[in-house]
Amino acid sequence: MEVLERPRTTSKAPAPAPRQRVDKGYCRATPRPDRSFYASSRAFGRFGIRSFTPQLMPSAHVHGHIEINWLTGGDMDYVHDTRPVTVPSNRLVAFWAGVPHQTVALSEAALAGRQINVYLPLDSFLHMPQLGRLTETMMGGGIVCLNPDAVAVDTLDRWHADYRSGDALRTDIVKVEIGTMFRRAALTGYEVLLPAWIEHHGTRTRTASPVRYVVAMVRHIVENLSEPLTAADVAGVVGLHPNYALNLFTKVMHISMQKFVTRMRLIRARSLLFEGNLSIANIAFQSGFTSLSQFYEHFRKAYGITPRQMRQDVIGE
Repeated sequence: MEVLERPRTTSKAPAPAPRQRVDKGYCRATPRPDRSFYASSRAFGRFGIRSFTPQLMPSAHVHGHIEINWLTGGDMDYVHDTRPVTVPSNRLVAFWAGVPHQTVALSEAALAGRQINVYLPLDSFLHMPQLGRLTETMMGGGIVCLNPDAVAVDTLDRWHADYRSGDALRTDIVKVEIGTMFRRAALTGYEVLLPAWIEHHGTRTRTASPVRYVVAMVRHIVENLSEPLTAADVAGVVGLHPNYALNLFTKVMHISMQKFVTRMRLIRARSLLFEGNLSIANIAFQSGFTSLSQFYEHFRKAYGITPRQMRQDVIGE
């Protein structure tokens, strides 16, 4: 991927310190054991949190998360699917990591500090309710910056400690807190550092970008998980031929629509299990599975245990 050289137009005072830039063969990433959350699929990754010294990326990459960045000092430059953007310090910045992205420059202050990254699985993010335009912006290739009061570095450090503890319940609490943070941002506002592709091209028509079609299909799927969902029904939401809609969905999401629907239904079922007040049969029905046997088959394949075993392990039913 070609690295764009972005002119510096900042009006900050004093003048910005020299920035470390990517050169050919420079700054090779060092593998870390806690990067297993990237997983082998580009569609959905595993939940993870890292705290590390900021570093340049030798090339762009993609993975199946909503990525959340925090710098304790300075700033860094990204190339986000060929578009340049600067990430500030002490603000939470979030984007869909399914879009090719690369860190290409770091200020000296950034290099002297820390970077905290949260990797939220895409399907978990899409299951979060009432995010509205926030979801559309990120899924459309935009980058958002939450308000300064959204979170503090001590909260991020606590989240990291909870994650590194290996305690599944502590990690689940972190996920709930992240969801609450995004819901608050959707209500109180946020800054758009990089607009979605559809806005970048200067039009609001649905034909501006294939991502707009896919975002509409994703929304319809998530809002109607408990109902029967056929390719024809989903394609009809955006007025496309079913075969074209299926191919477009797979191209953008890196997963087939059928597998995506199953993953989202499993995420909903797991959430309902933890509430503890519904029967397994009702959970299967409300999650959109057509039979208990189908539900058990998919659930065991995804999580390695039955729904009842998971409920017993988590809430001791």
